[in-house]
Amino acid sequence: MRVKWRDRLRYWFDSTMDRGTPALIGWLALASVVLVGVTTVLVVTLTNEDTEANGGWAGVAWMSMLRTLDPGTMGGDHGGWMFLALMLMATVGGIFIVSTLIGVLTTGLNNRIQQLRKGHSQIIESGHTVVLGWSEQVFTVVAELVEANQSERRSCVAILADRDKVAMEEQIRLRVPETRRTQVICRSGNPLKQADLELVSPDTAQAVIVLPSFSPDSDTRVIKMLLILNNRRWSRSRPPLIAAVQDAGNLAAARLAAGPSGLVVDADDLAVRLTVQSHRQSGLSTVCNELLSFYGNEIYIVPEPALAGVAFGDALHRYALGVPIGVARADGRILLNPPMDTLIGAEDGVILVAWDDEFIRLADEPPPIVEEAIARAAGRPPAPDRTLLIGWNSRAPKIIELLDRFTRPGSALDVASPDRPDGFDDLTPERLTLGHKHCEPTNRRSLEALSPGDYQHILLLSDETVDPEQADNHTLVTLLHLRDIEVGLGDPYSIVSEMNNDSNREVAQVTKADDFIVSNKLICLLLTQLAQNQRLYRVLRILLDPAGSEIYLKPADHYLVPGVEATFATAVEAARRRGEVAIGYRLGRDRDTAPSYGVHLNPSRTEPLTLREGDQIVVLAEEG
Repeated sequence: MRVKWRDRLRYWFDSTMDRGTPALIGWLALASVVLVGVTTVLVVTLTNEDTEANGGWAGVAWMSMLRTLDPGTMGGDHGGWMFLALMLMATVGGIFIVSTLIGVLTTGLNNRIQQLRKGHSQIIESGHTVVLGWSEQVFTVVAELVEANQSERRSCVAILADRDKVAMEEQIRLRVPETRRTQVICRSGNPLKQADLELVSPDTAQAVIVLPSFSPDSDTRVIKMLLILNNRRWSRSRPPLIAAVQDAGNLAAARLAAGPSGLVVDADDLAVRLTVQSHRQSGLSTVCNELLSFYGNEIYIVPEPALAGVAFGDALHRYALGVPIGVARADGRILLNPPMDTLIGAEDGVILVAWDDEFIRLADEPPPIVEEAIARAAGRPPAPDRTLLIGWNSRAPKIIELLDRFTRPGSALDVASPDRPDGFDDLTPERLTLGHKHCEPTNRRSLEALSPGDYQHILLLSDETVDPEQADNHTLVTLLHLRDIEVGLGDPYSIVSEMNNDSNREVAQVTKADDFIVSNKLICLLLTQLAQNQRLYRVLRILLDPAGSEIYLKPADHYLVPGVEATFATAVEAARRRGEVAIGYRLGRDRDTAPSYGVHLNPSRTEPLTLREGDQIVVLAEEG
């Protein structure tokens, strides 16, 4: 088929018009040049006198250009009718050109603004934190990073998610209204695509957090993101990759995908460990929330050459602000609550609980100790107890396994659920006496039939067979029933419950449950902490391992004489003599008062402190 030259010309013209605003402006510029050129030639050819009166062809060209660009210029023209007619032609042509140019510029500018609003432009930042993915916990991550960077002159958090940029920014402004000196930048793109990753400049980032979605396919997406990041060509040294998987079976694959610079957290393991420890340590979740959060006290590893050669026990009284809890050896070993005669090396780091690293400082002299306030009687050894576990989910077998390692021999655990769980009979704990009872958790009569007053501790697990929000609703109803039953029995047991959404935890506080385990939030708090300091992972893992030193809330009368005025330095000394490290205390009268529930970490060493019956000392110790 023979193509006519007019069709070719039209096709070529249409192709250039498809190139957008720059091509349109180019065509308008060419049209302006043609219009000015034609007008100048006609004026010079047809009006000799007017041409000479206006400075020759150069002057006429200048006049034609002015009339093309500014129609009002023609109002002061004088000359023959032919000259005025040609100037009118230039003016009318200019009106069309200028109006078209304004429309093109307006449309092009509007399209550019829309493109920017879609979040498809690359950011140019350095030392920022990249967050890949979106979930309900992204607001926790952003709020924690804002708090962590409040001492910085300027910081940046870049979020890449497959969502609308404007919608993400509006939600962040609503949930995290105060970002202070931290700039939060959202980009719309798929984190699973290499090209979209470039939008957040991962090459220059301080750390990359792969945010879990806490959905059934969360681990698959996390592993794929880690593979893409690990196989990416980095122009600089690769920043730390921080991620979490929900299924422990995917941990090895995720760590392989992350590579040597990756740090993958077993979310399921952390939730299980915290649940098990909290079941006997009322208030432990509050302590862990504060230590994992950037609000309040945190864990720091700082070098302290001045303490080289000093025994760890003596170092407990060497700080004016900050409580030492261990030593980070130069070879990478982490020693939490080591023997008090352990010497601190010149290249070792001291692990402390402190409000901020800027506030950590040595004391000019050791604080005074009130000897008469130190309790002389030894604490009572923990006795076997009975625990009731209500509900069943994928974490239950791990909880039972860890409880068996954690509790005293002779303890009993009864599982209450609508049906006998699959694989329940295959569980063979060594220390625990394991039993099963039928129960409908949201039914008051069914709960009363369990005789909850016969137990010291109750664990309430979240139902994984329904939607997370509905599971939290069931938990709230069960909590209300259990608390009302407890009131009638005279407060015989503590309650630890799992929650999926932190906002539901705030609602559940009316039930006065002793501990709420919001594992999704805790995981994101941990990821944020690790993005700032990867060495903390081993410290936090050891803290939640029953094989070593853990956090305990022990009766205050084991350390201080009730009602006698002392200081926290005296409590530190009393714990030191027992081979333990005191990091705070809990007031029994405030145990149901949010947000601290009576917990005070790293208090003043010298201010008066009087503890009474029902109060507790928060310590790091080998066993409860």
